[in-house]
Amino acid sequence: MSTHIDILDEIDALRRSRNAVILAHFYQDPDIQDLADHIGDSLQLAQAARDTDADVILFCGVHFMAETAKILNPSRIVVLPDMAAGCSLADAAPGDEVRAWKAANPGHVLVSYVNCSAEVKAASDIICTSSNAEAVIASIPKDQGILFCPDRNLGAWLVKRTGREMKLWQGTCIVHETFSEKRLVQLKVRHPLAKVICHPECEPSLLAHADHIGSTSSLLKYATTTDDADTFIVGTEPGIIHQMEKAAPGRTFLPLPGMDESCACNECPYMRLNTLEKIRDCLRDLQPRLEMEAPLRLAALKPLERMMEISERASRS
Repeated sequence: MSTHIDILDEIDALRRSRNAVILAHFYQDPDIQDLADHIGDSLQLAQAARDTDADVILFCGVHFMAETAKILNPSRIVVLPDMAAGCSLADAAPGDEVRAWKAANPGHVLVSYVNCSAEVKAASDIICTSSNAEAVIASIPKDQGILFCPDRNLGAWLVKRTGREMKLWQGTCIVHETFSEKRLVQLKVRHPLAKVICHPECEPSLLAHADHIGSTSSLLKYATTTDDADTFIVGTEPGIIHQMEKAAPGRTFLPLPGMDESCACNECPYMRLNTLEKIRDCLRDLQPRLEMEAPLRLAALKPLERMMEISERASRS
């Protein structure tokens, strides 16, 4: 315990001396969530990165999130505790293949989910997150063709929600695609009054059971404010449950298991690469550091700024 406290004290001292801000995604370990200056989903963290006046941005998440922070903050130092913290969705969409797909579909707008590389962002017309995806799609003229990349499940959900036809890239999240419908049904039998809440990266068979579908921030709000239930089956990475329990300690939150009982397949292995020790070392050494060539950064910045404009306009309406 004393070693744990010592590391937290070291992190706090380094945070002050470096004038650093620590951003953490909901899918991080609880200890990391609790030490962060800002915690949120991809949209909230992108906005926090854009608005910070810190000299150093330490991103407790995965690589594409730190890249997004660097795109928005070229003059600031952006560090990631572990450069191996990748994303299966980003890996599923190589930049050269996405550019070729776009070239083969002239006249289409390329909307890319934020879970993609800077190279794919640079090839895109608009970026979206699961929080603002519907507003982004609504901003596109109805006679305009749409390409959606890289998550086929989020794309298919958007097709149902918006009624728009879209050509979908066939990427998936390794966490959300492993949730078991059989286990979900078993949990519903044992907890018949529970509400099922799912992230739209889940497979359609899972979403068919959901009482509420939305981004991690949307799931958090629903599960902690609705009066319809006090037990929730949570169909997303279980790191979010820490915030749910803090916000509504009298409620019960049941993580949806994966298909394989022998592993914690409902946990993102990339998100969990970040540790307190790596955070301390990252602040001490200012490494590993995100760097980006100006042409790539500027090309990727345009669709990100367009997303933020659409999101902020939607929030005001």
